[in-house]
Amino acid sequence: MSVDGRRGRRLVADAVSARKRADVVAGLRGLARPARTRVNGAGGAPPSADVEICDLCGVTIAPDHRHLLHLVERRIVCACEACWAMRSGEGDYRPTGNRTLWLPDLELPDEVWAGFGIPIGLAFFMRSTVTECVVAMYPSPAGATESELHFESWSRMTELNPVLGDLEPDIEGLIVNRLSDPPMYAIAPIDRCYALAGAIKATWEGISGGTGVEHAVASFFEELRAEATGVSGS
Repeated sequence: MSVDGRRGRRLVADAVSARKRADVVAGLRGLARPARTRVNGAGGAPPSADVEICDLCGVTIAPDHRHLLHLVERRIVCACEACWAMRSGEGDYRPTGNRTLWLPDLELPDEVWAGFGIPIGLAFFMRSTVTECVVAMYPSPAGATESELHFESWSRMTELNPVLGDLEPDIEGLIVNRLSDPPMYAIAPIDRCYALAGAIKATWEGISGGTGVEHAVASFFEELRAEATGVSGS
């Protein structure tokens, strides 16, 4: 094959890879949006704002319901118990993780954090099988912002913390809160990670976020620690 031919194939491969990354960014941005108002599939009339329905069959479900992750579209799917049981692991649907692990001894030196290039001390990290890399998401005035991490940065992180080597791709993430003293770290199901992103976006005010964000973040981590340890922080 000629040099021009090899260069052309490489350009095509690079374009495909870039498109995949763009699709993931779009999917992650959508997952961080606040939950939409749902419409009852039976009568078509809008129920109260607190009522949710199964995205797969349309039945009414409780606020504390199951979720599935659609791998191709990279979106969270609200599911009733029956659909969750039938569709988990079927085709492109995956359950969104089921463990919450509090990590009080996680090591994250300042120089390692600086290597991630994240301008705020609050983010979560997930291993994406689509982009074949680790993606970080952090809050901003415009909503959630995504960033792909360099291999060396995450490699150093896992060397310091072998527990991160067991992070399940796509369905769970590492949540980092370096705004608190001491910092807080946890592994959580991916829908919980996006719940944090959605809560921050819903309460963000002005440039810095305001007190609403501070209260939302504090409440979220208090609940997360209680889920992981069985002990309330209050």
